[in-house]
Amino acid sequence: MKLVPRLVLAATLTLGLATVNAKYASAAIINYAFTVDSPVTKGNGFFSFDDSTFSNENNPVATINSLSLKFDGDSTIYTEKDDTKYPEFPLVFPTTLLTGQTSLALDYLFNDKSNPSSSISYEIIGDDFTIFSRTSPDAEPILGRVSYTQIPEPTPLIGTLFACSLGWMMKKKVTSMKKVRF
Repeated sequence: MKLVPRLVLAATLTLGLATVNAKYASAAIINYAFTVDSPVTKGNGFFSFDDSTFSNENNPVATINSLSLKFDGDSTIYTEKDDTKYPEFPLVFPTTLLTGQTSLALDYLFNDKSNPSSSISYEIIGDDFTIFSRTSPDAEPILGRVSYTQIPEPTPLIGTLFACSLGWMMKKKVTSMKKVRF
């Protein structure tokens, strides 16, 4: 009788850990969060794309399904439709960042919406963030950095939570059964 609860616990934990590292064969919507940081502005955003839409080129790219960026202290929200070459852009592409980490990154060029009379544009390419003037070619661009974090899918997290909860309940049941016997 002691073997059954232990087998159930082991199977549950194995299933839970397997769900964390599961790779799905079908296409999925991938979600990323990103931050931009420069000497003059900072901001946070997210984007999502369908990984089945990657092109079959040497440098594969996919178009963004949804993008949202908001600079700190500004109520303006920039979306994928603000890219100057929408709907062909913005794009996502695999890259190796300066940290040596492999990630997905953006190619996104958009104009300042918070001040329509401004000639300021913003550009994100990989982990580079640039602020520049469209009308003053001699103006010094402002450089910054972009960092990316993949947002985990909820399905593996829910599976792991379920497996851990089931394992915890089984352990509690085994512990209570031992107390009754003594």
